[in-house]
Amino acid sequence: MGPYLTTAEVAERYRTAESTVRYWRHKGYGPRGMKVGRRVLYSEAELARFDQALLSQDGLRGNWTLGA
Repeated sequence: MGPYLTTAEVAERYRTAESTVRYWRHKGYGPRGMKVGRRVLYSEAELARFDQALLSQDGLRGNWTLGA
C-alpha cells in the first residue's frame, strides 16, 4: 500500500461503501482528501489522524458508529 489511498481503498479500510466516503467528504466529516485531477486521494497520515479523532471522540463512550 502506497502513501495515498483512493476512495475505494478508504471505503474498504472502514468497511463501508464508496458512496459513504464521498458523502462524508461532502458533509465535511471523515478524513480530508485532496483532489488530484479527477481523483480524490487520502494520505496515510490523514487516515491516522481521523482514526485518532474517532478514538478520542467515541472510544471512551464505546460508540463506534461511523458517520453518526
